[in-house]
Amino acid sequence: MATTAMMVKAARKPKYKTRKYNRCPRCGRPRAFMRKFRMCRLCFRKLALNGMLPGVIKASW
Repeated sequence: MATTAMMVKAARKPKYKTRKYNRCPRCGRPRAFMRKFRMCRLCFRKLALNGMLPGVIKASW
C-alpha cells in the first residue's frame, strides 16, 4: 500500500511533463499499471474476478 504522501505528490502537476508517472487510483501502486483500465494489475484482477469490470472474462483454452 502506497503512502498518502506519495499519492498526493504524484497527483500534483510536475515541473516538467516527462516527470509525470501513473499510479493506481485505488491502492496507489506505481508499478504494473495498465493504462487501458487506469489501475494496477492487482486491483484489476480483484475487480475482474468479482465481475465488476464489464467485458472482462477469465481466459480458458
